[in-house]
Amino acid sequence: MKKNDEPQDFFDKPENIKKILKVFYVICGLLVAIDFVVHRHVYHDWENIPAFYAIYGFIGCVVLVLIAKEMRKVLMRGEDYYDD
Repeated sequence: MKKNDEPQDFFDKPENIKKILKVFYVICGLLVAIDFVVHRHVYHDWENIPAFYAIYGFIGCVVLVLIAKEMRKVLMRGEDYYDD
C-alpha cells in the first residue's frame, strides 16, 4: 500500500488538531475565570492570589521538563549501547 492509500485518522489532519487546541484553550480560560467566582477554603495566604493554581501548575510543568532535560544528560545511553 502506498502512503496516500492509507485512511487518515482523526489526529492526522492539522485542522482537527487546531480545533482540539482551541477547545483546550477555551476550557483553560473558563477554569481560570471560574477561579475568580468560586469561593475556596484556603490554608495559606498565597492561595488568595488570582489564578494561583493555574500559575502553580504551569510553573510545576516547566520545572518538571527542565529537570527531565538535565536527567537525560546523566541517564542517556549511547546510540550503540546494545550493539555487539
